[in-house]
Amino acid sequence: MIEVRGLAKSFAAPAPRRGGAWRFRARAEAGASVPANAKPAPGPVRVHAVRDVSFDAPNGRITGLLGPNGAGKTTTLRMLAALITPEAGTMRVDGIDVVARPREVLARMGVLSDSRGLYPRLTARENIVYYGALHGMEREAADARAQDLARMFDMTALLDRRAAGFSQGERMKTALVRALVHDPANIVLDEPTNGLDVLATRALRESLRWLRSPEGGAKCIVFSTHIMQEVERLCDSVVVVAHGRTVATGTVPELLAKTEESDFEEAFVKLAFVSELSAAGAAL
Repeated sequence: MIEVRGLAKSFAAPAPRRGGAWRFRARAEAGASVPANAKPAPGPVRVHAVRDVSFDAPNGRITGLLGPNGAGKTTTLRMLAALITPEAGTMRVDGIDVVARPREVLARMGVLSDSRGLYPRLTARENIVYYGALHGMEREAADARAQDLARMFDMTALLDRRAAGFSQGERMKTALVRALVHDPANIVLDEPTNGLDVLATRALRESLRWLRSPEGGAKCIVFSTHIMQEVERLCDSVVVVAHGRTVATGTVPELLAKTEESDFEEAFVKLAFVSELSAAGAAL
């Protein structure tokens, strides 16, 4: 089970080009005179990627983080994967604090990032076994697990091919098996269908449904997306994120009822773009 409360994270924005106010400040620091009407150089600007994200993801269920691009989904999942540290809020995986005990958390979690992160010169098998070794598995055990998962996900033929020549779907399958090699109870996926064709997307959906089931281990699955159809077809519960905040949670029928809509896309627009819709209405 994954529990997230009040997450917040900001980043320093890239500095503007060195000209104008920056040139005047450099001259002043060097002791040279500057025009009386020169504007002071701007201070550092911070971008608030995540302002207040909270959700619960129970075992045996698929929880979707749904939001437009730039909503804070990827930053939230990177904090959950202990890749970056939040400025506020708490995260617990099976009751373990992510910030205080990241190694214990990662041992209980499989992460499929948006970049996939495969070593191109290694074969699929080598990528998977190496990741298993990082989690303390013996090579023989990791190799046996890789073969079992490869049969399950219909990728046995890929095992001894180098990752450099893989298609998007082949990279996704390899990265998913790698994330599952140590049999984690919790699975986190960042926009897993990006770049996949219809057949690869269907195969991924079936895999996640099986992992959610008692036969597949009743895994806790969290994945981010901005695609309505994925949420409608796959998710047991939905967390709508906009402008770095959780703006709604519930099942698809609950969110439809809340917005009094019959089309989920329309419901999403109402939930995620409240300020934009209000501004558009005021301009009319």
